[in-house]
Amino acid sequence: MAERPPIHWARLPDDLARAVDELSAATEIALDTEGDSLHHYPERLALVQIGLPHGAVWLVDPLALMDLAPLAPLFADARRTLVVHAGDNDLVHLKRRYDLTFASVFDTAIAARFLGGKALGLDVLLETYLGVALPPSRQKDDWSRRPLDPAQLAYAAADVQHLFALKARLVEELASSGRLAWVEEECAALAAQPAPERPIDPDAYVGVKGARDLPLRGLAVLRELWNLREQLARAADRPPFKVFGEDTLLRVAQTLPRDAATLATIPGVTPRVLGRWGPALLGAVERGLALDDAELPTLPRHPRPVISGAMSRRIEKLRRWRTGATERIGLEPGIVLPNRLITAIAAAAPRTLDELGRVEAVRRWRVETVGAEILAALAAD
Repeated sequence: MAERPPIHWARLPDDLARAVDELSAATEIALDTEGDSLHHYPERLALVQIGLPHGAVWLVDPLALMDLAPLAPLFADARRTLVVHAGDNDLVHLKRRYDLTFASVFDTAIAARFLGGKALGLDVLLETYLGVALPPSRQKDDWSRRPLDPAQLAYAAADVQHLFALKARLVEELASSGRLAWVEEECAALAAQPAPERPIDPDAYVGVKGARDLPLRGLAVLRELWNLREQLARAADRPPFKVFGEDTLLRVAQTLPRDAATLATIPGVTPRVLGRWGPALLGAVERGLALDDAELPTLPRHPRPVISGAMSRRIEKLRRWRTGATERIGLEPGIVLPNRLITAIAAAAPRTLDELGRVEAVRRWRVETVGAEILAALAAD
């Protein structure tokens, strides 16, 4: 029976230094991360898996290590390719939390999309290209709990151990189809994409389904309830949806209960919710009802930009062109020319390939492969 590749933990600075030493010798490494957003609030990065081509895996514990800066040279060296699968969230976590930068990335999900793949889950791609079955999913586990059990360790390791063979197969097919450079450009854009901190949206409560149908007084109560839930979630270290759901917030804002008996009749206000948070919910209702008219919220307006008739016609031309190009190229419309690019190109109204290439996010591969067609479509009567 073949010996399983080792799994090493990096929980101390010395462990992390040894990991970096070993990983630095490789020209390719694979990355995945696990968070705890289903179990804690705010979400923490709970685990970083980094794999080596021979199968060994380092599990870096960000809950034990205060600083992941030693990983920075590993990811910033363009001579080393970082292989990920649907890695945008993984990279965002590391960029935003630890200010890490990435020089050379290959994303197997992006690669599969450019081969016409529809189902892009890692389990599907490994079965399709390698005949490999992943361990049962553990995505709903609390990855912040220690120790991890053997099934969790096997799952965490498998997420990176097979990426090298998958990348090799995808690169072979991309090169054969002439699309490898396209994927490399998209992966370079993923690596370079900034990940600034997301500001707290004071109007987030307006996004609750049905909020815009409330009268302003009810909307004021909903705002108080939303802020209360945020405070309770942070205090309890529980995701907000596990405190109470948005539909419950809306029903309370619609009903405006003034006592526990009325509150208890509202769907979603279970005996547990009533016993634990009933007074706080009633307090939020009272605060919203007590506001002066001048303090009531106003619905934020996001007026649609005015689109001229000429621009509308250019948008329609690009959409018609995309329909034919999608069938001819064999890729999804969102890859051939996503809607945001249709709008941007229509606004810029380019007349030359150079002008088209200066439209943000158009990418060189589009200019070189279909740029002339795009310009012809725009110029057509």
